[in-house]
Amino acid sequence: MDAVITYVNGLDPVWQSEYSKCVGMETFLEKRFRDWGTLKYLLRGICVNMPFVRNVYLVVSGDTQVPSWVDRDHLRIVRHSDIIPSELLPVFNSQAIEMFLHRIEGLDEEFLYFNDDFFPMLPCSEEDFFIGGRPCHHMSRHWLTLGNDFRYVVKQSFRFACEAAGAVPPAYYLRPQHTVAPMLKSLCEELYSSREKELLSSVTPLRENCNYNQYIFSDYIYLKGKAACRKISNKHFSLAVAGIGQMEKFIDSPTCKIVCINDVKIPDSKYQSYRTRLLAAFARRYPDPCRFEL
Repeated sequence: MDAVITYVNGLDPVWQSEYSKCVGMETFLEKRFRDWGTLKYLLRGICVNMPFVRNVYLVVSGDTQVPSWVDRDHLRIVRHSDIIPSELLPVFNSQAIEMFLHRIEGLDEEFLYFNDDFFPMLPCSEEDFFIGGRPCHHMSRHWLTLGNDFRYVVKQSFRFACEAAGAVPPAYYLRPQHTVAPMLKSLCEELYSSREKELLSSVTPLRENCNYNQYIFSDYIYLKGKAACRKISNKHFSLAVAGIGQMEKFIDSPTCKIVCINDVKIPDSKYQSYRTRLLAAFARRYPDPCRFEL
C-alpha cells in the first residue's frame, strides 16, 4: 500500500505571497499553517514502523514547500496543480485538497492518508489498517454540531456520502476515528465521478461551511459495506489540553501505534518552547535518517 501526506509550511515566503494575493494575510491562522519541523519524524516513523508502505506521496502547493533535506528520488512530490483543476487554484484549504487525493498518478488501490500531525510510534502491520482488502474504520455516533464549524462539515460530509451511497440519512451523523485513514482508491473515484459537479462547487480557497472533508470517502466506504469495523490504535493530544511534558513522556514510551499532536492558538513564546522540546523528543525516538532524506 501507499501513503499520502498533505503538508504546508506557512513560513515559506513564496507561499505567503500567494496567500496574501489571494485571500489577504488578515485571514492567516498560525495554528493551521505554521510548521513544527516534525515532517522528517513522520517519515522516519513510517520507515521504522510501516515497512509494508511502498510509496510515500507528499502533497504540497509547489516546489518551495518541499524541505531542503528531502530526497526527491525517493519521496514522491505531488503539487496541487497535479491533482486539482486549474480553475480552482490556488487553495489553502486542506478540506478542499482532500477531495482530490485519489487522483494522484500511480497511487495504489490501498492507501493511507496522513495529516502532517499524525506520527507512527510503534510497529504496525498491514492488518492494523486493512483486513482482507477492507479498510479499518471505527465510526462514532453524534447528534449535535453546537455551532462548531468542523462538526458541521463532518455532518454535511456524512449526509453527502449517504446520498451518494443511496442510503437515507438518519437523525444522527457518523464520524470516523481521527487517525490515519485507510482508503480504497477505486471507491474514492466512484464517489468523485458520481458527484463531481457538487464536489467541485464545494471547493473554496479557505475553509467554509459549504466544504466537505475527507470523511466523505471513509463514510462512503463504510456505507457501501466495504469497511472492517475496527479501531486503529491511536492517541490524540491537543496543545490546548495536554502539557509538553505529557507529550514528551508519550514519545519516549508510546502506548499506541499512532499519535496525533493537534496544534492550537498559543503565544509565540510557548510555541517556540514546545517546538524545541517536541523536536528533541522525536529526535530521541527516531535518531537515524531514513530513505526519504538526503
